[in-house]
Amino acid sequence: DGCGHTVLGPESGTLASINYPRTSPNSTVCEWEIRVKPGQRVQLKFGDFDIDDSDSCHSSYLRVHNGIGPNRTEIGKYCGFGFQMDGLITSKSNEVTVQFMSGIHTSGRGFLAAYSTTGKSDLITCLDNASHFHEPEFNKYCPAGCVIPFADISGTIPHGYRDSSSLCMAGVHAGVVSNTLGGEINVVISKGIPYYEGSLANNVTSKVGPLSTSLFTFKTSGCYGTLGMESGVIPDSHITSSSILEWPNQTGQVNIWKPENARLKRIGPPWAAFISDEHQWLQIDLNKEKKITGIITTGSTLAEHYYYVSAYRILYSDDAQKWTVYREPGMGKDKIFQGNTELYQEVRNNFIPPIIARFFRINPLKWHHKIAMKVELLGCQFSIGRAPKITLPAPPQNKNNEKNADFVDDFIHSLKTSLQTDKTTFTPEIKNTTVTPSVTKDVALAAVLVPVLVMVFTTLILTLVCAWHWRNRKKKTEGTYDLPYWDRAGWWKGMKQFFPTKSAEHEETPVRYSSSEISHLRPREVPTMLQTESAEYAQPLVGGIVGTLHQRSTFKPEEGKKASYDDLDPYNSPIQEVYHAYAEPLPVTGPEYATPIIMDMSSHPSTPLGAPSISTFKAAGNQAPPLVGTCNKLLSRTDSASSAQALYDIPKGQPGPGSADQLMYQVPQSMAHPTVSKDE
Repeated sequence: DGCGHTVLGPESGTLASINYPRTSPNSTVCEWEIRVKPGQRVQLKFGDFDIDDSDSCHSSYLRVHNGIGPNRTEIGKYCGFGFQMDGLITSKSNEVTVQFMSGIHTSGRGFLAAYSTTGKSDLITCLDNASHFHEPEFNKYCPAGCVIPFADISGTIPHGYRDSSSLCMAGVHAGVVSNTLGGEINVVISKGIPYYEGSLANNVTSKVGPLSTSLFTFKTSGCYGTLGMESGVIPDSHITSSSILEWPNQTGQVNIWKPENARLKRIGPPWAAFISDEHQWLQIDLNKEKKITGIITTGSTLAEHYYYVSAYRILYSDDAQKWTVYREPGMGKDKIFQGNTELYQEVRNNFIPPIIARFFRINPLKWHHKIAMKVELLGCQFSIGRAPKITLPAPPQNKNNEKNADFVDDFIHSLKTSLQTDKTTFTPEIKNTTVTPSVTKDVALAAVLVPVLVMVFTTLILTLVCAWHWRNRKKKTEGTYDLPYWDRAGWWKGMKQFFPTKSAEHEETPVRYSSSEISHLRPREVPTMLQTESAEYAQPLVGGIVGTLHQRSTFKPEEGKKASYDDLDPYNSPIQEVYHAYAEPLPVTGPEYATPIIMDMSSHPSTPLGAPSISTFKAAGNQAPPLVGTCNKLLSRTDSASSAQALYDIPKGQPGPGSADQLMYQVPQSMAHPTVSKDE
């Protein structure tokens, strides 16, 4: 009477003391006899061990024996609170006896242990969770019997399970291992998520879980796609049933809950049987053999009709004539699948090993009010090459033909489930939705570096293109609007044409100064440097009377006269009043603009001593000459002067005073022109 949770599978299993993890009762005993295939040995691992050792293992202990029966030999006797047993206990044969004895005690949880054959070196127990392992990815072997009431899991596939969840129990929930067989799991650790959903699958209820630092998922074979009930790939004609519920509503309209209504997530009523008994079924024709790995069911999904199936069997066939009930390997009875507990929730059950068949039938065994359900099948395509002809061994001749038929059916079923599959339509391998931490770092680094490199190269290319475009545009602009070719030697040479390089003549003696000398003088020194008795007119840029072609002229040369570029002083050429072929002369009534007049008012008789000079040029440098006040004084003196000579004399070359708009003015003749040496 001291046996607790126990599942003894053909290759692995789980055993625990009574009431574990609570204190075991006094004066109890339990003995487990474990057998594996001949030629193999058994290894035992403890997940928890807490047995009272107050009497030095005399009345409370755990004893392990090689063999079964009176010929067994003891391997060891163990007791102690929180006893940590390193490593595995290994038998010498394929049989082991485990004996638990509980005497008088006040505390002690007892024990929980797992076993497997010695080929499973990575055996873990049902109590191990993801936080016990630090590798980002690892393989472990889960024993049978890890669906235990005292362990919890949170999460579901494909999002993942909380790191506090039992690895093996989560593996059963995910459908990667069987609770009755155990098996290998491939675990991947990833970063946690804020919320973990709960669901019911494979008779394991996953609870809603809060945020955790990490989660884990499982790598699988990838054969978990939907087979066409929800999507409509399976036509209505391939969905049949034993009976159909028909009933009139309050308005007299007849409602028919046909078998084609049994499509998962379809809006509307489900399929329902007319009679609710254990002989009803829903049948699906997959058109050809498929590898079926699971099924998802719901109830009616109609709140006013609270119907659902709570337990069912699965049958399958190749010809829809002879049916086989699904059983787990090594089990001598049909497997009963847990169905729904309410009408909305989706409940998943997996087939380990998978079913290979064309026709699939669901046989409800328990239901709520009426048999009503919607379903979807999980799996993938299946085909094998031409299989060798199977020759069945002749059954022993006896009168029990029913036993012979059962033997043949079991043999064919075991053969089908053991054949290796070859997919014609390859489904993608379904793995964890997140990646391992090491891969995450590489992906994050690549996600940062690639855009940065692209931006750098793009910026470099755009910079080069813009520079090339700007240079070509500059060349084009220079070729269209720039100064003539002969003036590209330097910026200053191009600007010399805008400055007077020759002073006014005094009678017949010309005085010449370079532009560089004038540019270095202050505004008040410029008038004293220039001889302003007679102003010589500069070449107009547009229109007017022009002289001979010189280096700063942009006009076409006069016909019959070849332009000369050897003249070093363009202003020294004799003036020839010739109208240019491409410039309209100034109208006779309009004034012709001369070189701006530069005067030294300090020598004028009507001007006070020390008065500043007047210049229409901007002084060399950045400081402009004070012009406004000077001009006012000049005008007032000109208007009121009676004895002094007028500011402007008779226009040069005119016999007498003419109209004001025809005058060409020169510097007043009465102004003094003091000479200034170059030293000043």
